[in-house]
Amino acid sequence: MSDKNEGWAVFRNGDFRLFGAARFLSGLSYQMQAVAIGWFVYDLTRSPLALGLVGLAGFLPAMLSALVSGHVADAYERRLVGSAAFGLQAAASFGLLAYAVSGYGAVWPIYALVVVVGTARAFANPALQALLPTLVPGPLFGPAIAWNSSLWQTASVMGPALGGLLYALGPMVVFALAGASFACASLCVALIRHRPAPVGERPKITWEALSAGLRYIRSQPVVLGAISLDLVAVLLGGATALLPIYAASVLHVGPLGLGALRSMPAAGAVATAVFLAYRPLRRHAGLRMLRAVAVFGLATVAFGLSTSLPLSMACLFVTGAADMISVYVRQSFVQGETPDAMRGRVAAVNTVFIGASNELGEFESGLLAAAIGAVPAVVAGGAATVAVAIAWGRLFPALRDRDRLLTRS
Repeated sequence: MSDKNEGWAVFRNGDFRLFGAARFLSGLSYQMQAVAIGWFVYDLTRSPLALGLVGLAGFLPAMLSALVSGHVADAYERRLVGSAAFGLQAAASFGLLAYAVSGYGAVWPIYALVVVVGTARAFANPALQALLPTLVPGPLFGPAIAWNSSLWQTASVMGPALGGLLYALGPMVVFALAGASFACASLCVALIRHRPAPVGERPKITWEALSAGLRYIRSQPVVLGAISLDLVAVLLGGATALLPIYAASVLHVGPLGLGALRSMPAAGAVATAVFLAYRPLRRHAGLRMLRAVAVFGLATVAFGLSTSLPLSMACLFVTGAADMISVYVRQSFVQGETPDAMRGRVAAVNTVFIGASNELGEFESGLLAAAIGAVPAVVAGGAATVAVAIAWGRLFPALRDRDRLLTRS
């Protein structure tokens, strides 16, 4: 089957279409809500540290529940776990709506509800990551990852722009729409017809069972190198948490401009994901991942120094395109080669690394910006990311020399 036919064949699978709809709706909800929460908190506090605390509140649940959430994804039906988690995120969005309607005052209820969202995502992500490889045959797995990522990233383009636009009508509008979309995502996952074969006796909750994902990753140099590279690079080079400061104080573009800025990385990722769906990477996967991370860092430096909205948007577009290549390679390693019985636990550890690179990276960015200023913090982070890409090529030669995405179908 040609690359082009593989790209379209994925969408003939009804379960994948439901899965993709859930990913799109949940991504739209999450991104709309992230813009609203960021602007809401900054409007209340005018504090970079307060923005960083939003990222910390979103990350801590994933870190603290990683071993349990992975065990749940392997011990229970992944479809139902994902559906319940999206339902909990819908409840948290409606909680934010109630808080906004109340007239608000203190900022801590927002952090509490972000913790609820983070907890739900901690259980949704491993279950859904482990579910995807069971929905399509092996030859279509690469295109399925690309399409899945493109749907999420398309939502990430539309969500921030829509969130910034609707925020002009009030945060209540954003939170209400986010809650409704999360509820629809929950229904889509529940309607997936795929039922896994019975696995016999449910694994007991022991330290050996809970930590199996950690041991597996440690034993696989390519997987360990890919996951840790993403962790360190985005932890240092991510600038998302500081976009409200750039929109308000550097570029002077307001909440609508903030939505546009937040959309650009996703726009670059969508363009790259669609290309990869039709032209999957066949060779030099590890080296291309390292180069993509270096490009991500260089584009971050350029964004940090920019005072022009078009140039800033272009730099963020490049960061999204480069990050998509890294995500595509990493997810192929993590989801494609892990035994099905362990996919949930490995995916949970992967989720912690992703969360650390994103939410914890936002906290790091807020702290550094509070200490030295937003612009120096972004520039320093981008430069550090380039250094990390070079270092990982030496520290993980198995990753650097890895040629093909999958060693088995």
